[in-house]
Amino acid sequence: VQLVESGGGLVQPGGSLRLSCAASGFTFSNAVMRWYRQAPGKEREWVAYIGSFTATTFYTDSVKGRFTGSRDNAKKMVYLQMTNLKPEDTAVYYCNAQIATQNYWGQGTQVTVSS
Repeated sequence: VQLVESGGGLVQPGGSLRLSCAASGFTFSNAVMRWYRQAPGKEREWVAYIGSFTATTFYTDSVKGRFTGSRDNAKKMVYLQMTNLKPEDTAVYYCNAQIATQNYWGQGTQVTVSS
């Protein structure tokens, strides 16, 4: 199983970024995908849930209306579109795949929101 995130970077407050996660080594369409983030000195927190077959999405309250999760099962990709970014969104963002009772993680991509 391999998950590789990309798309992070430095952006000004109010800006946008699109994170991508490329998956391989498992049946992607069967996996529930999630995005997490970890800010310096804080615990890792869940950000977004993207369901397997129906691609149902759920978000933590702090990003509702600003972040949109999606997936492309044919390409084995999951995305996190982030808009109206705030300094408090600064964190390392991780892609997570849940396959049955197993959880797998990518290496993370840094998002920094600063003027």
